[in-house]
Amino acid sequence: MADVGGDSGGGGARHQKKRAKKGTTRIDMTPMVDLAFLLLTFFILTTTMYKPSTLQLTFPVPPEGPIPPKLTEVNNALTLFLTKNDQIYYYKDAFKPETQLTRTDFSQIRPLLLDLNKNTFERVQELGKEYNANKINKAVYDSLKNEAQKQKEALFVIIKPDKDAKYRNMIDMVDEMDIAGIGKYAVQDTIKPAEETLLDAEKLKL
Repeated sequence: MADVGGDSGGGGARHQKKRAKKGTTRIDMTPMVDLAFLLLTFFILTTTMYKPSTLQLTFPVPPEGPIPPKLTEVNNALTLFLTKNDQIYYYKDAFKPETQLTRTDFSQIRPLLLDLNKNTFERVQELGKEYNANKINKAVYDSLKNEAQKQKEALFVIIKPDKDAKYRNMIDMVDEMDIAGIGKYAVQDTIKPAEETLLDAEKLKL
């Protein structure tokens, strides 16, 4: 009778599995570089280059004949000079050789503006009351207010800050224009030589 439990394979050697070698990953970037250059070329060719633009100005034709003399009379005008230490110097109407500057500051400038612009200020206040009472709408109020502020007798203010003035002084003065109901005002960054001489002499008195 055959022996069933005997070794049939002989030798009893164990078979070991071979490990697969890991290959290194390599990405070919050549097509990507070509694509980048193609896109770059496309955007360069299709982009509109900036061209400097110029504004054409048309000046009025000068009148024929002699030039009329410059007006020396200014109706209800006030020139303000903003300078160091929150000081303000001013003169009324047109500048003349005998003009003298008056010194004030921001604590006193509002009563001066309200006094010189009294009629226009009162008219603006009346319009404000009518608007608040819903007697006129916003469009009518703005139109009538602008018309009142542009009248010939309305105060016209010229603001001239010098090199010693602060930026805050300019902002505060613009606020005073709005509070006093002044619609006609201009800011100039140039001071005439005669005005500057007079202003420097007054500043030395501080």
